[in-house]
Amino acid sequence: MTSAIANAVHFFQQSCGRWRSQRSVHHLLHRRAEAGGSLIVVEDLDPNDPRLQTLAEQHGQSPGSIAGGSFVRWSASMAWDQNGDAHDGETVFGLIPDGDDGRSGTLLRDLGYAEKAPATSTFQMDQQDGLILCTSYETMTVWERFWFTSPNVRLRSSTVEGLSNNASFCMETRLSEETEDITEAPAGSKDESLEPLSAPFGW
Repeated sequence: MTSAIANAVHFFQQSCGRWRSQRSVHHLLHRRAEAGGSLIVVEDLDPNDPRLQTLAEQHGQSPGSIAGGSFVRWSASMAWDQNGDAHDGETVFGLIPDGDDGRSGTLLRDLGYAEKAPATSTFQMDQQDGLILCTSYETMTVWERFWFTSPNVRLRSSTVEGLSNNASFCMETRLSEETEDITEAPAGSKDESLEPLSAPFGW
């Protein structure tokens, strides 16, 4: 990136848009790697958005403490998928900074990454403006780092430690408004824009 990312809210705002993600997951127990891919849509949410207000109340936090957030939806496919496997989902993120600089604090979400339940993470931005998340679940802990190499390319690494031990690396490329891979769908309709990729290359 040619310009610094001021804080975590700014980082999430920079992440808004439509993305194609290519992922490699290394399953440590099986000593094998699995390829996958996904289509992702990230939308910025105003701190007063009702979805963030509900999220704060769900976690027992003051709605006024949320500085910003995002609504994210995705559809993914993985190489080891069986018939009927689905990796579609959506979640709301809310950021609660613990300082005036907004570079560390608590991240709330209504759907966890490793377990499908509301989750709380700690976040911190490093000196390279990468965003580091740590999420502890009942059976595992997940560490993630997100960073931009350019405005339209974002990278992500993650490590899952617990009952399921794996490490993954993702390259996410922003899709232009003219790209037909992701399009807007009318409210209440099936979002064909988020059909899984046919190639074995999510969020």
